[in-house]
Parts: sequence; C-alpha cells; structure tokens
Amino acid sequence: MNTPRTAVVILNWNGRAYLQAFLPSVVGHSPKEVRIIVADNASSDDSLDFLKKNYPGIRIIALSQNLGYAGGYNAALEQLDADYFVLLNSDMEVTSGWIEPVITLMESDASIAACQPAIRAYHHKTHFEYAGASGGFLDRYGYPFCRGRIFNTLEPDQGQYPDARDVFWATGACLFVRAVAFRETGGFDSRFFAHMEEIDLCWRMKNKGYRIMVCPGSTVYHVGGGTLPKSSSRKTYLNFRNSLWLMAKNMPRGAFYGSLLFRKMLDAMAALKFLLSGHPADCFAVIKAYRAFLLSYRTMRSHSPKAGSGLPSLMYRRSIAWDYFLRKRKTFTMLDPEKFVH
Repeated sequence: MNTPRTAVVILNWNGRAYLQAFLPSVVGHSPKEVRIIVADNASSDDSLDFLKKNYPGIRIIALSQNLGYAGGYNAALEQLDADYFVLLNSDMEVTSGWIEPVITLMESDASIAACQPAIRAYHHKTHFEYAGASGGFLDRYGYPFCRGRIFNTLEPDQGQYPDARDVFWATGACLFVRAVAFRETGGFDSRFFAHMEEIDLCWRMKNKGYRIMVCPGSTVYHVGGGTLPKSSSRKTYLNFRNSLWLMAKNMPRGAFYGSLLFRKMLDAMAALKFLLSGHPADCFAVIKAYRAFLLSYRTMRSHSPKAGSGLPSLMYRRSIAWDYFLRKRKTFTMLDPEKFVH
C-alpha cells in the first residue's frame, strides 16, 4: 500500500516507562514511510534523554510547558506537514497492520474526517477498553458511551461489532484525523485541557458535514488512566465541566435548553451518590464543574449553532443513564437503534 503522508504523534508527559514499553510496537508495526514524532509536554522525568539515546530517528517536539492533551497536540501539529495525523496515547500497544486499514477506509471517502480502530484493554485483552471501545456515541444530555462500553460495563470483544461504520465520536487515545479537516475545524479547544476534547472536535466536524467512523479491522491495546487515574477528583471535574461545555458549544439552542434541565438533575444525583459512597472530593468536583460552566456559559454559547432545534445525526435521543441504571440496558446491542437520530 502506498500510504499517504502519515504522521504518528505521541504526546508524552513524564511517561518514560510507557515509551520504553510501547514504542517498540509502534516502530515495529508502522510502515517505514510513516513518520513517528513524540511531542513532549515539558516532562520532568528522563523521557527526552531516553528518546535521544534509544530512538535517535524519532523527531522530538519539546514544548516549554504542559499544555494538556488539547493544547499540546495543537502546538505539535502546527509544526507538522502531513495528510493524516495519528494521535496515539503513549500507553498504547499497537498490532501488525494497525495503520493500513484505517487509512484505506479514510482514503475511500474524503468526507471522513476522523476514525479510530477497535480499542481493547491492555490488561484484559479479550475485552474492549473504556476509552473508545468500538466507536463512541453521545446521548442528548451529553453523556458519552461506546459500542462495547456503557459506563463501567466493558464487553468482551466476540466479533459482535465487526463493521466499519459511522459513529458520533472517535477516541483521542488513538485518533486518525484528516489534517485538512483538523485545521479547517480549528483543531482542539485548548480550554478543555484534557478529557472530551476529541468529542468536541468530532462534533464540530460533524456540524461541518464531515463523517466520523470506526474501523474494527484495526485493533490496538490501551492501558488507560496513565495521566489521571479513574479515581481522580480532577478527572471527575474535567469530565463534568467539559461535557457541559461541549453541549453548550455545539448543540442548537432549542435542543440545548431542552436537555439542560434534565442533565442538571442527573448530575445532582451523581454528586449525591459520590457523597453517600464516601467520595466527597468527587462530589465537590461536580459542584466546581458547574461553577466553571456558569462562569463561562456566555462565551461557550456564543460559538453554538444559532438555527434549528434538532439533535445532530447519531445522537441518542434517550438518556443513557436512565437506560443503563433503571432499564438495565447494559450493552450497546440492547439499545433501541430507532432512538438514534438519523
């Protein structure tokens, strides 16, 4: 295959151990014509010394401060010239032929702006991984879920999702993105810092008429939680704040106001659950997220679509929280396909 100009870009922050563990698979399983770049978010460990000593052929983009996922990738990709960027987490093990099926799919249709492979768990390789599984979706209240993962239910990958298909968002853990679409859309919103910035990007791409897809013909394995563990209240804060932000930014006004009241109720229940289960820091993180949302509300809404009240294509019309916790719909195949906007 004559691969178009493709750059694999790994964003690193104090991840020397991950680079040592997983760079060999990236180098060994990437076509020779694919460039591999490490963008470093001002690490304080010996990541750069390790790279210079062991991988002198890999280009390093050393950033002067930690700009997070969103800002770090924006700063790095500004310096690169390619047809496709592959944004790859440092804690990702790739497999033979991981690039070619995705690029072939994207080359088949210029409207495909972003795509992801199937993401399995590195420590439980028979199962999908939390961050992306087999393609991401969003309910009308801003709650993300995936084919293969709803909340903390991770399905075994038994070939139940074999098809390359349109999805609402593709994971930032291993995100193939068409460079021209990335730049036309304005890249990541650096205000997000980390978490859900890829959903925001994909939603903005969809609003411009682009498609987002998953390609299960490629599989990679993700450790997950390398920068912020799942138990981090900082992660709770970013997830709740950024989820509200992406709704405010991208949802038409009628649909946004129609969803916000119920969303507030769901988040109040989540905060109470954190408190009663002995996680007061996470409860406070939800409150802090709402404070940040209210302070930035006007700015975020100023970028939103002004016309129409409808929901975007492939958004789930129901509440995934309601379906999961009350109706016991634990897997993607249990959801009503007619409840997705077409």
